[in-house]
Amino acid sequence: MPWEEYDNWAAGNAASTFYAETLKDAAERPIRDAGRKKIITPEEMPWENSPQGLIKHLVNDKMNARVETVDVYMQIIPPGSRSGKHRHLAEECLYVVEGRGYDIHVDCDVEITDTYHWKPQDKEQRFEWEAGDMIYIPPNTIHQHFNADPERPARLISATNRIYKYSGLNDLQQIENAPEYEPGAKLDGEIIKRYLQPKAATR
Repeated sequence: MPWEEYDNWAAGNAASTFYAETLKDAAERPIRDAGRKKIITPEEMPWENSPQGLIKHLVNDKMNARVETVDVYMQIIPPGSRSGKHRHLAEECLYVVEGRGYDIHVDCDVEITDTYHWKPQDKEQRFEWEAGDMIYIPPNTIHQHFNADPERPARLISATNRIYKYSGLNDLQQIENAPEYEPGAKLDGEIIKRYLQPKAATR
């Protein structure tokens, strides 16, 4: 062959059908999507006793939902309690459905070279919130939610974008667990109702 690089680019015996598989996947997607849910009932939304706290998944990529780009969960913070403390690269928005409390945020300095480094700043910021407010969590910010009401639970709806995870940037780190977290503990609606009731109603 007249090309000196021929021996390099022509090397190897591995074969694939990657393109054909991608083409097939694209053709079959409308059929698959037709079977994915556009309405998810409360009974289909799973509970989780997670390191971040008591949550109910409204939309998750592991659920058979049509949603492609966001994950959404409801977080319940018992009276006078708090969520876990964590940090993630994806920005997050939370809507306060009920309750009142505050957030503690710590910004991080980030350096991306061959590896990814982050360092918490010394300053803590406190943000008060109540029902009807929207809480914004900037990318890579350490944050924690506190329920300031000793009598009633707080409920937050959290939404994050999956694009970071799909791009190989699922940088999620749990720094502190929620007080209610018990590894392996199961939740159901009846157990959660006890957290939702005002303390005065359970005496």
